[in-house]
Amino acid sequence: MTDLPAGQDAETLARTRVTALREDIEAHNHRYHVLDAPIISDVEYDKLFRELQALEAEFPLLADPDSPTQRVGAAPLAQFDVVRHRVPMLSLGNGFEDADVESFDARVRDGLDRDSVDYACELKFDGLAISLRYENGRFVQAATRGDGEAGEDVTANIRTLRGIPLKLRGEAPAVLEVRGEVLLFREDFAKLNAAQGERGEKVFINPRNAAAGSLRQLDPRITARRPLRFFAYGWGEIEGQVPHTTHSAMMGWLEALGFPVNGERKVVTGAQGLLEFYRDIQTRRPDLAYDIDGVVYKVDSLAAQRTLGFVSRAPRFALAHKFPAEEATTELLRIEFQVGRTGAITPVARLAPVFVGGVTVTNATLHNEGEIHRKDVRAGDTVVVRRAGDVIPEVVAPVLEKRPDGAVPFVMISQCPVCGSAVEKPEGEIIARCTGGLFCAAQRKQAVLHAVQRRALDIEGLGEKLIDQLVDTDRVKTLADLFTLNAETLAELPRMGAKSAENVVAAIQAARTPPLGRFLFSLGIRHVGESTARDLAKRLGSLQAVMDASEATLLEVPDVGPIVAASIHRFFAEAHNREVVQALLDNGVTPGQETVAASGGGAQGVLAGKTLVLTGSLPTLSRDQAAELIQGAGGKVSGSVSKKTHYVVAGEDAGSKLTKAQELGVTILDEDGLHALLAGSTE
Repeated sequence: MTDLPAGQDAETLARTRVTALREDIEAHNHRYHVLDAPIISDVEYDKLFRELQALEAEFPLLADPDSPTQRVGAAPLAQFDVVRHRVPMLSLGNGFEDADVESFDARVRDGLDRDSVDYACELKFDGLAISLRYENGRFVQAATRGDGEAGEDVTANIRTLRGIPLKLRGEAPAVLEVRGEVLLFREDFAKLNAAQGERGEKVFINPRNAAAGSLRQLDPRITARRPLRFFAYGWGEIEGQVPHTTHSAMMGWLEALGFPVNGERKVVTGAQGLLEFYRDIQTRRPDLAYDIDGVVYKVDSLAAQRTLGFVSRAPRFALAHKFPAEEATTELLRIEFQVGRTGAITPVARLAPVFVGGVTVTNATLHNEGEIHRKDVRAGDTVVVRRAGDVIPEVVAPVLEKRPDGAVPFVMISQCPVCGSAVEKPEGEIIARCTGGLFCAAQRKQAVLHAVQRRALDIEGLGEKLIDQLVDTDRVKTLADLFTLNAETLAELPRMGAKSAENVVAAIQAARTPPLGRFLFSLGIRHVGESTARDLAKRLGSLQAVMDASEATLLEVPDVGPIVAASIHRFFAEAHNREVVQALLDNGVTPGQETVAASGGGAQGVLAGKTLVLTGSLPTLSRDQAAELIQGAGGKVSGSVSKKTHYVVAGEDAGSKLTKAQELGVTILDEDGLHALLAGSTE
């Protein structure tokens, strides 16, 4: 919590920092997973992510189901059909030091009450995660991980990979989902780039980007020309009984069914065994035929995995142990600036091309003014560049001995590089921002992208390239202008056919009656995520009530503190923001109304004011379904058990939460008990 203002209580400081972290992480998620254009290294991203996790753990009241820690990745690209994963594709927690691995092993042993545990060790491939679905032994569908809940349908492209079986060998279950990684071997990548160069086509930065780009081709014939490979490393839905009791045996079973399974895997015991595997692979990493960025450890026993369970984002029984960053030196040519959706000004270092960590890099984020001054980085410096996670590097420090005469200390710009508006740094914040609001083209593009996403207005077909064209040609100056578009106007744009234009217009028409909470979220009000937007809708009931609410009234909304209340009030106090909202209404957008919740009591319902914790697997309800029922009845779902917990709903393989509930004397319910509680028949 460094660089935060003094004179405020700890929770207020934490809330400010948490909000800033969530905003930054979501922006980086979008660049990495959707745009394939990250601007920070994995190490810096992991640092931000772990800081957010730590703050949310320290201040449970700041927990938010919309936080990046509760979700994985990013939304699928609009041009592909969406596939809902029957079993979510979760990411893994990360470890970087020996101590992280030892702590992981200690947590696992403690959770299982064992002196030692066997682990399956595998490689962490640097490619694109894929889920393959087989029915009665035949391949029927493939999907990318996407946001973990839904991904892109890439079935036609996956069919072109010869290493993936279209029909399984031997006896297979009625339904089998196999998870794995699509990647390019280094030799194949070099040949692909050489061929691309000879044809005058795009040369890829690294094998991962080439694999991702190859699999996201709309024309499967292009994918077929790319030498993509696949390694299976897990599974999702299996209809019937899982045939083996350990992960290692399951991998052997998948191999017998005809799936490529990497041979660099081993079962070891304890932290010492994990670290020995890591060091062996690290030594042999340069000689592998493909890129990896670490190794993965999984508790081998499937029963033990079920006992350990999951946190909201990742399994407790697995860990990704990443390799350390790689470093090189190069010249920092100049410092430029990028403008984000909320006006955040991000300094970017433009570098003399340098080969580090397997790729040539030319830029890196410098984060903010304070970070640049702390490192004393100047244009013209020779700088140490660290590339971690095999994506985009960070500038670690200048090499002062090589600093040229006359190198000028960094000075933050005072005017936006896009619109010329004043740049200000709000009191108590570390990020400078453009004050141009929707007047600024950069903010307009990002604001529209935010508004049309699935969790807001959900306008399918309005991707970044189309929005760029609409904003650059002044067809869309505000969010309201989207609802004036017609098929004829859209069809005039490059690469936009008549049918596609009609589909976009149909999606816009379908978005004219959004729920109030999603409409409020779509406006991009600073500090207002999905959860806060829903709470505003439930507590105040109408758009006009939210717009006219005083800060005192806003503070009555659950989980809205002084900073959020001030941000909402300030947003609707701006005349141009009210003009945009009125233009939306004038163009036929009609947000839904909500039944106003009781004052001071949160949402109405039989569980109003009650906090519940879910643990284990319920017979018929998923965790999300149970949470929705509880929240719909006015209750809150917490991730941890405390003296303030009213009920714990426990299913099969309930873990430490159940034990703690028993110790604290918290009422424990099964699924039938939850239904009875919802029906109002349990006290």
